Amino acid sequence: MKNIYVIGVGLIGGSLAKDIKQHNPNVVIHGISRKDATLEQALSLGLIDKKATLDDVQYADLVIVSIPVDATVKLLPSILDKIPDTGLVIDAGSTKEAICKVVENHPKRRNFLAAHPIAGTEHSGPNAAISGLFEGKTNIICEVEKTAFKLQEQALEIFKALGMRIRYMNPEAHDKHIAYVSHLSHISSFMLGKTVIEKEKNERDIFDMAGSGFASTVRLAKSSPEMWTPIFKQNKVNVIETLNEYINNLTQFKEFMEQDDFDAIFKEMQDTNHIKDILNGIN
Repeated sequence: MKNIYVIGVGLIGGSLAKDIKQHNPNVVIHGISRKDATLEQALSLGLIDKKATLDDVQYADLVIVSIPVDATVKLLPSILDKIPDTGLVIDAGSTKEAICKVVENHPKRRNFLAAHPIAGTEHSGPNAAISGLFEGKTNIICEVEKTAFKLQEQALEIFKALGMRIRYMNPEAHDKHIAYVSHLSHISSFMLGKTVIEKEKNERDIFDMAGSGFASTVRLAKSSPEMWTPIFKQNKVNVIETLNEYINNLTQFKEFMEQDDFDAIFKEMQDTNHIKDILNGIN
């Protein structure tokens, strides 16, 4: 594998480029972006070796697609049109059903691997790329049986070198589960931040009085709306289902408060404490 093209050199794409280059110093990383300023920044940071265009993927051994999921759905078929028969395309989108659907009948479907490395921070852009981001993180792969076996092996070698754990799942199950453990967390963070900003008009009070609990809870509210709005749109049905359940739990908690039923509140929190056993060991 010599020529790697990264479409979207931000947090995920840039971090993948950084780690792949570290493990394979001889590969040439080509960056592709709508904005030349992004590529200039990626060059200056050493994330990529050269700037490229979409037409250049005809020379690719590997293409990594790390752009908003709505853009992935639009571009993926044309990317597959252009790549050589031996090339591999991997996406890193947080939704999988729509992405897999758009290429299900593509002549080069065997050249595509649908993946979702569950890693990241609240930051975006080339400056957000960091080494070791994927170490110990889960990478969900969907419809692996539709990817050519030799290309599967190449992808798994890369993921293993980066320290990822692999889990296989169908796209529908992925989107349903990720709505609970990722998408709902982002919505909660955004809406908590909104509630506090609207109520606490004095920004200095927010800064002075907010503890580490508040800061960690609203951390995700710093995430990119350009990335997350398409995710919510593509996973609308599942997100609405999770929101209904979450709102029901909030409503019940409020009712316990109104009824002065603090024994029930204690039990709710005590039962939920089990989450620490489930999440023990997650960074």
